Order: sequence, then C-alpha cells, then structure tokens
Amino acid sequence: MTDYSGSTTPAAERDLWCTPAEIFTALHLEFAFQLDAAADSVNAKCASFLTEQDNALICEWISDGAVWVNPPYSDISPWVEKAEEQCRRQGQPVVMLVPADVSTGWFSRAMDSVDEIRLVTGGRIQFRPVSREGKRNSNPKGSMFLIWRPFIRPRGMFTTINKSELVRIGAEFLEEECAA
Repeated sequence: MTDYSGSTTPAAERDLWCTPAEIFTALHLEFAFQLDAAADSVNAKCASFLTEQDNALICEWISDGAVWVNPPYSDISPWVEKAEEQCRRQGQPVVMLVPADVSTGWFSRAMDSVDEIRLVTGGRIQFRPVSREGKRNSNPKGSMFLIWRPFIRPRGMFTTINKSELVRIGAEFLEEECAA
C-alpha cells in the first residue's frame, strides 16, 4: 500500500515530478538550501544532491546548510523518519514538500518531530513532469511543507503561505538573476 493513493499517473512515472523553480526559489531565499536529498541529474535543485543510486534513506545528508526534500509521494513515511534523524544528526534544517494530507500515518509521525507545518493556501502547486511527455494533471491535492529545525524543541506549529506569494517571490528573484 502506498502513502499517496488515488493517483492516475502511470506507476512508472508517479515519482518523477519536478518542483516548480519559483516555489523552490522562494523557499531557498529563506533557508539557503545546500543539498537536495531526493533528486536526479535532471531535476536537482541544488549543486549537491542525492540520487536514487545514492539511496538517501541509508546515507548521511552531509550539508553546510539546509536540506531540501521533495520525496517520492509513493512512500513518504521513510523520508519523514530520515528527515527527523538527519536534522538532529547533521544540525541543519530540513524542509520537505509533501501532499497536504493530515490523515496519513507519515503525517502523524511527522507531528512528533517537526517544528513547523506550513500549509500552501490559494491553489495547488502544479509540478512539471521530468519526461515532459504527454500532459497530466500533476497534483490532485494541496501541498504543505514540513520543516524540521535543529537545536530547538519541536513546536508542531501550523502556519500558512499563499501559493501566489510563493510564486511571486520566486519569479521576481529569478527575473532579477536573469537580468543580471
């Protein structure tokens, strides 16, 4: 049984979606990510990244800064456990993008250790398929960010961020970078 049921995407493609650049950039401006712990050479968001071959669930997430994780939605539970462990062990924040589904076992597990649950309001994040073949609806649910912070007692606080605001912040920064 998977953590994220109801997907109409073919199983072979289900875990191959890219985080939109504007969404990642807006969070990168806040957290200064140094490692993408669930990536490949096509969709990596940081210069340092771990691929399926690296098996991020068994290796250390060595980083000089915050860690970004957009895990495979087919099995989120082990990623939540690893994020908690690595935040404590490495002393770096971990930010994970997941479906906004508080009815799951992985969410209950995250509530034991996460500092902040940031719900994305005002629309759904539309992911880009890695293969770019065909057109699919990429997200049947809303999204949220699970944020682990080291060296503090986890508060489990709920906050919100409007999707349009995330996109605006990221897009403005990317436009400035292109113009420079």
